[in-house]
Amino acid sequence: MRLILIRHGQTPANVAGALDTARPGSGLTGLGHAQARALPAALDAEAITGIYVSPLVRTQLTAEPLGAHLGYRPEIQEGFEEISAGDLEMLTDDGSRAAYAGCVATWLRGDLSATLPGAPDGHAFLERYDAAVAAVAAVHGPDETIAVVSHGAAIRSWVSLRAHLGEDEALHLGIMNTGAAFLEGRPGDWTLTRWSSDPLGGHLGHDELAHDITGESADEAAQELS
Repeated sequence: MRLILIRHGQTPANVAGALDTARPGSGLTGLGHAQARALPAALDAEAITGIYVSPLVRTQLTAEPLGAHLGYRPEIQEGFEEISAGDLEMLTDDGSRAAYAGCVATWLRGDLSATLPGAPDGHAFLERYDAAVAAVAAVHGPDETIAVVSHGAAIRSWVSLRAHLGEDEALHLGIMNTGAAFLEGRPGDWTLTRWSSDPLGGHLGHDELAHDITGESADEAAQELS
């Protein structure tokens, strides 16, 4: 199976630096909608046979143009949502953002027991994201290509851990809005074949991402918040 994990388009929370991880979540900015509209052309060479989104509104809005182009209705799949910020939800201060980025970085270093106040640990995150991937794989054949619109920190973490990337590579992975990871394999055996940290449709305008903590690599976040 070929799995394309696409980060949603830009949101007001990305611009503001807010830890927006709970449901329903924010919508898209004008740039975010433009990024979504660019996806059909950017993915035209891919023989996509299914589109899945998380329960958060921004993924559904991002997937709409691709679904309309392909004639598929994007399906909501529990488990593809963002890594929870717990008690830090919607906070924008440097301390809260550093705690979130630091927890994700700790997972990427192999310690899945790390937690944020009021949030699940890395083991629970992997369990629910694995279950979402397995649910999708169960209804599609091994030769199919599936697109999933998900979230920055979740994609970076799951791909790093399940495609067995080295610690240094994992800590340096960043993913801008509508960037993507391309994988091949099956549940329990995934290989990362391409990583696009830049938007799949290209840079379409002023990109206000200075405070976008969930899309920045652990290394970028550490430098910004130091």
